[in-house]
Amino acid sequence: MNKIILMLLALPVSFFCSAQNPAPAPSQTMRILYMGAVAHTGTGEVIQNSVVGFENGKLKLVGDATIVRIDRTAYDTIINIQGKHIYPGLIALNTQVGLSEIEAVRATNDFVEVGQVNPSARSIIAYNTDSKVIPTLRSNGVLMSHVAPQGGLVSGQSSVVVLDAWNYEDAAYKTDIGIHVNWPSMRIMKSRRSDAEEKQKERSDKSITEIKKLFNDAKAYASVKEPQEKNLHLESMRGLFDGSKMAFVHCNYVKEIISSIAFFQSLKVRMVLVGGADAWMVTDLLKAHNISVIIVNTHSLPSRDDEDLDLPYKLPVILKQAGVKFAISVSGFWQIQNLAFQAGTSAGHGLSKEDALQSVTSSAAQILGIESTVGTLEPGKDATFIITTGDLLDMKSSIVEDAFIQGRHISLDDTRKVLYRKYMDKYGLK
Repeated sequence: MNKIILMLLALPVSFFCSAQNPAPAPSQTMRILYMGAVAHTGTGEVIQNSVVGFENGKLKLVGDATIVRIDRTAYDTIINIQGKHIYPGLIALNTQVGLSEIEAVRATNDFVEVGQVNPSARSIIAYNTDSKVIPTLRSNGVLMSHVAPQGGLVSGQSSVVVLDAWNYEDAAYKTDIGIHVNWPSMRIMKSRRSDAEEKQKERSDKSITEIKKLFNDAKAYASVKEPQEKNLHLESMRGLFDGSKMAFVHCNYVKEIISSIAFFQSLKVRMVLVGGADAWMVTDLLKAHNISVIIVNTHSLPSRDDEDLDLPYKLPVILKQAGVKFAISVSGFWQIQNLAFQAGTSAGHGLSKEDALQSVTSSAAQILGIESTVGTLEPGKDATFIITTGDLLDMKSSIVEDAFIQGRHISLDDTRKVLYRKYMDKYGLK
């Protein structure tokens, strides 16, 4: 039995030591120009015959090759990639990338703190740049991630990272941008195993009261510029009341959505709805208060038996038609590699291809408040983009061939590709 236990304990170690992630790419040194590709700018515009030039990590030229006059002496390398596509790097919202490695091994999971109320917990300091998951995301075009905590009533603070770095300080793109709140369920369950209705309501009311007390205390605390004694929890929430931070509120059902909106509007705190399965019922309310929605998992079933089977697929186009800003995300961490294909599914249910692309690029950047530097292909912004053969949103044709983060040409190798080459070589199938 002791031998078996030792073998099981050794499994995670052998997993981590089996292969190293590629080293982060060095800074851009050459001035590069790509010509001939179909450029999807992330603004809704598609340039059929494009020129995309960049230097010092920034886009210098994005335009139509048939119109723009090109100074070839301004570039060290000019590359013709006719027939390929260029897209902005995808941005994954509300993820546990770098915070969780093997779900069954507790020591590799660091996204939940002890206790129910942890607004001062910072996800960025737990971010692991050596995660084996990260290279698999880059292989499918995801170049930036919004790393968020989970658990409890108030989980902590999320940050934005780039997915190619030596450590969390290097990876950090924008830190502590918002506080994550899990609004208690107000749904009364009536199954035989459920508690009595009064007990369920009492539990929900108690949790909501606890959240409200915390935020009211934080607002009072924020009104004092230099408190005599600093409270770390309340200090971390100060930015909510001066507009520098936002509240990411996780809930799905219509009662919870309405209740949370009413509370955060009373505090004049910027709110982003995460989940929002019932958002289609309250589009007028969301639009009136300028509340964005992070849709989690379009590849899912509806929450009620009498709803359309494809309602989760149609939710993006419903929000689009109602004028509500939204972005598409994927729960978990391994599944995020399919982010582009989840957006592609929404394009098959009413959303245009370019609108679907925006839901994982420019709209995601706008929600995170980083739209001035990433999310679209525009001169002056970071040279964070990918080059593909085939349609990025189409699982059958998409092949990501090259990727750049702030002008750095990053490796697209990962553990899966290493194993593929290994066994193709073994069986002589090259």
